[in-house]
Amino acid sequence: MIDRPATDIGPPPVEQDAPAWVGANKAVTAGEQLVTLTVQGTGKETVVIDGLDVRVVRKDTPLAWNDYVMGVGCGGGVPTRPFTVALDAARPVVVAGAGQRDFSFKVSESDPEVFKITADASAYDVTWYLELTWSSGGRKGTLVVDDNGRPFRTSGNNGRPAYEFPLGGEKWLKSVEG
Repeated sequence: MIDRPATDIGPPPVEQDAPAWVGANKAVTAGEQLVTLTVQGTGKETVVIDGLDVRVVRKDTPLAWNDYVMGVGCGGGVPTRPFTVALDAARPVVVAGAGQRDFSFKVSESDPEVFKITADASAYDVTWYLELTWSSGGRKGTLVVDDNGRPFRTSGNNGRPAYEFPLGGEKWLKSVEG
């Protein structure tokens, strides 16, 4: 979502340039945010991932901005563990996807795990981050998972004007679904 009209927004970038484009436009993720987390040990000892918790920093009314659909990339062949988070809930929690077992998981230097967390919001503008708890031998700790030192931000987009940039197009067009 961006707080500007479609006529003032440049075309969407290629995937690797998306973070810079988002920052330059002061954009906020709308509706659904995907966080991919790869966890791997750094030594010979096995590490147990004990859990993944959601921490909400702020919850407010959804932004009254325009919604811009940037397209979806394709994933590779790496097996992933799907999880969801309903950010609108009074106390959001990480929930294992259908057919997926819940925490805990073992990782090592040669055996990583890839977690795909899909967080969604429709009724609120939510600022949030994740905390991954781990243990290995006699050591344990908590790793903060955020957006390069800042919390993630996901705003509901229900009823907001939506725009898409067609492949080979020259400008943002009002979405039929928005």
